[in-house]
Order: sequence, then C-alpha cells, then structure tokens
Amino acid sequence: MGGWLAVLSLTLVSFALAAFLLRLPKEGFAVFGAVLLFGLVGYAWQGSPAQPGSPKEPDRATEQQSGEEMVTARQQLFDEARAKPDYLVISDGYARKGRFDDASAALRRGLNDNPDHLEGWLALGMALTGHADGNVTPAAFYAYGEARDLDPANPGADFFLGFSFLQTGQIRAARDTWAGLIERSPQDAPWREELESRVARLDEMIANAPMLQ
Repeated sequence: MGGWLAVLSLTLVSFALAAFLLRLPKEGFAVFGAVLLFGLVGYAWQGSPAQPGSPKEPDRATEQQSGEEMVTARQQLFDEARAKPDYLVISDGYARKGRFDDASAALRRGLNDNPDHLEGWLALGMALTGHADGNVTPAAFYAYGEARDLDPANPGADFFLGFSFLQTGQIRAARDTWAGLIERSPQDAPWREELESRVARLDEMIANAPMLQ
C-alpha cells in the first residue's frame, strides 16, 4: 500500500506543479490529468509498486500475455495461409512465453540469411521493444526502419513504433510517427480513419499541455 501511496502522491504533486507553477491553462487540466492517469495505468501494468526496489524476477504471466498479444497483432497484417519460415515460428514460440531476448536471437539468425523478409524485421522490432519493457531501443528503431523500407505500404512498422512511443510517454514522437504513416497511406486505406482519430486526439493533448510542446 505504501508504494501505491507514493505513486499517487507523486501524480498529485506533478499535477499541482503543472497547474500552478507552470501555469497550465484550465482547459488543459483534463488533458494533462489524462496523461498522468495513462502513465499511472502503464506503471500498474509494467511495474509492481508494492514491491521493494531491489532486483526481482520478471512477472512471467504479464510477459507471456504481452508476447501473445504482440504475435497476434503482427500476424493480422499478413496472410495466415502463407507458410512461415522456421525461425519466425521459433521466435513466436519464445515471444508467447515472454522470452523476448531468445525471440530476438532467433530472428537475427534467420534474417542474416533472409534480409528481405518484411515480417521478420517487424517481429524483430517488436521483440526488441518487448525485451526493453516497451522502450524503443536503437536496434528496435533500426528493425522497424528495415521493415518500412521493404514495404512502405504496410502500416505495421510505424503503427507499432508509434504505439511503443505512446506507451512510454513520448507523445510527440508517437504523433509524428502516426502522422507520417497517414501521409504515406492511400485515402481508402482501412486503417486511415482510426489513425487520423488517434492523431487528432494527440494534437489536442499537445495543444493543451505546454510541457508537450
């Protein structure tokens, strides 16, 4: 309980600083509060505030759920009837168990011999991000870039990259990534309307929160 009280106290202090010291406009209160709430929910999902600060074993149940969702989300962008290379199947097996480091290693070995495999590069970017607790490392950013270069029409690289930025509080980076995807997408792209709505909400958030500008 003490850990949660500390987190909630920090959240309230952050809001007070933004509202009174940084002179956040009243119309931005709700937006900034939503940003703080998003971060708090993310902390509850990724961390364990009730635990001491010493090193601990990772939460395997959470990692496995995250890995399962990661694999399922990526597969929706590709033809399920098309045969997958062995290294991708092996990597997905590791990812579903939350073993993102092993998943990344399997993908690296496979991509050495298959550098033009779009789904492999996308899977590598996602596995590297998962291994870094949602943070986009330089290696993950490179993998996403390789996927994008292989097929600019496939939305996977920038969609998942933007989502990772958003999860780690990089609001403007998420917004710019998704806006770039919209610019490259045809008018009838099935994901365009939803992505435009997401960018519009982020634009409103940025406009009403000076610390994001």
